[in-house]
Amino acid sequence: MNRVPALFLCALLLGSAASAGDVTYRKDIRPLWEQKCMACHGEGSPYLAEFDENKDRYKELNRGPRMDTYANLVAFVGWPDSGALMRRLDDGSNTRDGEPGNMYRNLGDDEVERQKNLALFKAWVGEKGWVLKHFDELTRKELGRMRVAE
Repeated sequence: MNRVPALFLCALLLGSAASAGDVTYRKDIRPLWEQKCMACHGEGSPYLAEFDENKDRYKELNRGPRMDTYANLVAFVGWPDSGALMRRLDDGSNTRDGEPGNMYRNLGDDEVERQKNLALFKAWVGEKGWVLKHFDELTRKELGRMRVAE
């Protein structure tokens, strides 16, 4: 295993100690995820490698990559699919073309709800850690800004 990604993943998982007021996976993200995302990214969904092997088939089945646990979801923040969560959920304010990510619309029934839920995800990842880059494009400083308290 490559040492840099392994060390990063450990730092990301163990990273910052959460105080009572912090956004955490268990308290904030998991309930929102169950309500808005779990139907397509739950335990019946394939892991990322399997999804990548046959994307068209899974898209027809309305299934995305499996993100049903903290560890599975964190893989789409830090490594191996760095920034994927951010790219998919972003409202377009961080993209060159201003277009929102393909999953942004699923964050709520209207723009107010979507913005509220996006703010929760951003707080969980960390405003400065909300980076849409792939792993090989990220700096150590950017990686270090990602916070995903369990």
